[in-house]
Amino acid sequence: MGDILGGAFSSFRRYWKPLVGIMFAVQGMGILLVAVATGIAVAVAQDRLAAVFDLGPGESAADEDVMGLLLAFVPVGVLLLVTVTVGAALISALGPAVIQEAVLGRSTTFGAMWRRCWSRLPAVLGTVLLAGLIAGAPMLLVYAVGVPLVIMSVDGSGPPAALFLLVLAVLVCLPVSVWLATRLSLAPAAAVCEGLGAVAALRRSSHLVKDGWWRVFGITMLGYLVAGAVGYAIQMPFGFVGMAAFLPSVMAAGDSDPDPDVAIVGLLVYVICIVVGGLISGLFQFGFPPLVTALLYVDLRMRKENLAESLIAAAVPTAVPTAAPAASAHVVADPADPAGPVDPVDPADPTPPPAAGPAPDRT
Repeated sequence: MGDILGGAFSSFRRYWKPLVGIMFAVQGMGILLVAVATGIAVAVAQDRLAAVFDLGPGESAADEDVMGLLLAFVPVGVLLLVTVTVGAALISALGPAVIQEAVLGRSTTFGAMWRRCWSRLPAVLGTVLLAGLIAGAPMLLVYAVGVPLVIMSVDGSGPPAALFLLVLAVLVCLPVSVWLATRLSLAPAAAVCEGLGAVAALRRSSHLVKDGWWRVFGITMLGYLVAGAVGYAIQMPFGFVGMAAFLPSVMAAGDSDPDPDVAIVGLLVYVICIVVGGLISGLFQFGFPPLVTALLYVDLRMRKENLAESLIAAAVPTAVPTAAPAASAHVVADPADPAGPVDPVDPADPTPPPAAGPAPDRT
């Protein structure tokens, strides 16, 4: 556990430029697309906005105005959902792509990582969507059946114990969803590192996690907790600065003649600090867990499929003289310390297939 978390921190520190650059690019493009779509929706439904929100006392908005306003902003919601899903898939592909270079001890660039992630986006997006549907199916079924029963029980047409049954069903199905999500959690790494399709990557993940579910679940959850804690620690100073800027306007609110400019500036600084802090902390919160998952994938392949021995067997057969330059061969790095070389490998085939016969697990 400590080696994997330490390796994830080392990888983030060593490859922070492509990691941060790609995540900034993904967030920036998503925000820009949603902002443009929102502006178009506001321009199209400007008249309906006034008809719905600019009402006198006792007046109510017409149903057609409310429905038209909702329909105008439906494309914005759909675009937001698509943008978030595609962005999550790109970041899920980014972690394994970086770790694939880290275990070989090679440097990389923003362009190389972007091309690698973009080329594997369809497969990783398929794994994200399919894994979400498979893992979320039990909970979706519970809510699809239980929520209508609870609504019916309120007006007396349904069973009175519907709420109790809904809670009981959630308690039963939630562990099933967590179990499925953990079994399929290594699918993005398999899709990137082995070039598999979505369905094949899901099967690969299930095979690797088999007999090691608790270990994968525990380290993955700890990775998310560490990412959340570090992200919160990053965001705290920005919150303090924003509150310090907004405090004078709050204290002046009780004056007989408060200055509105002070309140506007304080609120603007507070909002900017919160947004900037959220973006910066989000870089670590979103980027760190995929690195942990990718290292788990490498670790399980080494334990179950002799990946380390396969890399050694793929080395150049001719002996390298001791006086040869160090740059004559690429090296494999320990996943727990991506910067440390271990064994030379053939640069033409940095990730050969696993050995024909998997060896017993090594603890």
